[in-house]
This record gives sequence, structure tokens and C-alpha cells, in this order.
Amino acid sequence: MELEVDLLIVGAGPTGLFAAYYAGFRDLSVALVDALPEAGGQITAMYPEKMIFDVAGFPAVRGRELVSALVQQADQWKPTYLLGRQARTLSEVDGRLEVGLADGGVVRAGAVLITAGIGEFRPRPLPAGDGWLDRGVVHFVPKLNVHTGQDVVVVGGGDSAFDWALALHPIAASVTVVHRRATFRAHPPTVRQVRDLGVEIITDAEVLELRGDLDLAEVELGLKGGDRKVLPAQTVVAALGFTADLGPIEAWGLELDHRAVVVDTTMRTARDRVYAAGDVAQYPGKVKLIATGFGEAATAVNNIAVLLNPEAHLFPGHSSNAG
Repeated sequence: MELEVDLLIVGAGPTGLFAAYYAGFRDLSVALVDALPEAGGQITAMYPEKMIFDVAGFPAVRGRELVSALVQQADQWKPTYLLGRQARTLSEVDGRLEVGLADGGVVRAGAVLITAGIGEFRPRPLPAGDGWLDRGVVHFVPKLNVHTGQDVVVVGGGDSAFDWALALHPIAASVTVVHRRATFRAHPPTVRQVRDLGVEIITDAEVLELRGDLDLAEVELGLKGGDRKVLPAQTVVAALGFTADLGPIEAWGLELDHRAVVVDTTMRTARDRVYAAGDVAQYPGKVKLIATGFGEAATAVNNIAVLLNPEAHLFPGHSSNAG
């Protein structure tokens, strides 16, 4: 596969999706590449059912609904999506940037905008879950209805664990939270919500063994003091956190600061025609919020528009005047 576009966006999370909309608004052809199989980045992979409270104009919006709206907004300009495909190399060929994909594809672009969030993230594995991934053990719950009527064990003590417990409680036959400590990293109000629903919370416990024939049927726990307990379970949500790094982007000749890409006030990186926005971008006073990423995406795309066409204006005009 070979593709020519004005702008290649690396990362199809909220910032990348809004940048795709804005690039279309500036009459730029655009493609988005992301190693994840669906648009939405961390929201889609980790907390699609979680309510988000810090997006301007929405008192509260469910993660998947925000992603759906961003995709709809971007799609009016018909961007090309290259999902489930990792951007691996960056080089300059005949005055254009060339990004090589892990599957052998090539994208040539006038500019590249990196909106890779925290980079490539890998869930921490459940020690007793070896061989059970996708046979009952999951790290994320992108579609709640898959677990309707199931006995679900959520392992972990952070926000994600308790968010999944809250989301699954109305539809699952049972939900049990298991944590190896007596204290939690999750926000206390969320923990109280889960307790108030009557969800069983087992602390000072670890998963010793998962059992079943083809699919998971039960989980054996080791309790404090040496006792054991067996729970019915068709799904174990291993919400044990994750590790992340920038992956191949680290070799692209950019200035990095603690796994983030250093940018100036135009969102330009240390490499010509390469920009960054969202959580992956770093500058003094940076605040990592979805709302911040939206503003940075607009800043980056407007500066890229001038870069690619020096006769263009930096200020694009008001979108309310379009059409």
C-alpha cells in the first residue's frame, strides 16, 4: 500500500480525530494511522463506558459517545483511516516525509502530526492468567453487553477496576472486585459507589488459579491467613495497569522529555514538518487534558496549513461562517 496525503496524523485518539476534522476544514487531505484496531485511542481501549467531565460544552459525556461524535465530525472530510497498523519509520524522500508502516505500507505526506497520547501501552498481565487471554481473561471491556448475565471478577484496586465494576454491575449476574491490598488507588467516592451497590470486594487476596474446560468457569483466590476461596467466573477483568512507551517514534530524531515530544508554541518538533499535539506533546506549563489536546490540534493544523501553502492565512476564519 502506498498513499499520498497532505497530512499524516499518527494516533487516532481524540486529539488526532479533531486534528483530522480541522485538517479537512483547512482543505488538506489527511490520513490517520494507529496501532489500535479502532479509533478513539485510550478511551476506546480502556474506558469507553466511563463518563468524562472535562470536555467543554458537555457536563458529562460517555467515552464511546465522545469518540463517535469526533469520528462523525472528522468523517465529513473523508479522512483515510489506517487502523491496526503501526507507524514505524520516518524519512525524507524527494522533499516529502515518508512514513513506513509495520505491514510494509508507505505513506508520503507534506507534514506529520504526532497525536500518539502516552504512546503504545501494554496491559500488565495477570500472573495466574497465562493461557487464558481471550478465553475468559480480558484487560479492557470495549462492549459491555458481551458480559450480560455473566459472573465477572475484576482484579485490581485502581480507578479502572472500580469503573469496570460500576459499569458491569447493572448487566452482569455478579461482580466481585479482588485486590491484593487492603487499600485502593481508586478515588474514594468511586469505591463508595461500588460498596453502596452491594458489590463484593475481597481484599488482601490474589488469584491463584483459573479453571475451566475450553472457557473460564471459576477462579480460585488465596486469602490472607492461607485460606482459599473459589468464585464462579466466566470473565476476569485484569485491571492491573499498563506500561507505555513511544515505540518506534523514539527513533525519529525528535527531542524527547520523559516519554513526551518537545514542541514550540506552534506545536512544531525539533524535526522540520513534524508536529505533535495532545498528551504526547511537551512544553513548559503543559496540562494533559483532552480539552488541551483539542486546542493544540487546531494550533498545529493551522500552522501546518501555512507551512504547506505559504499563501494561506494562519487564522482560518470562523467555522460558523463556512457553508
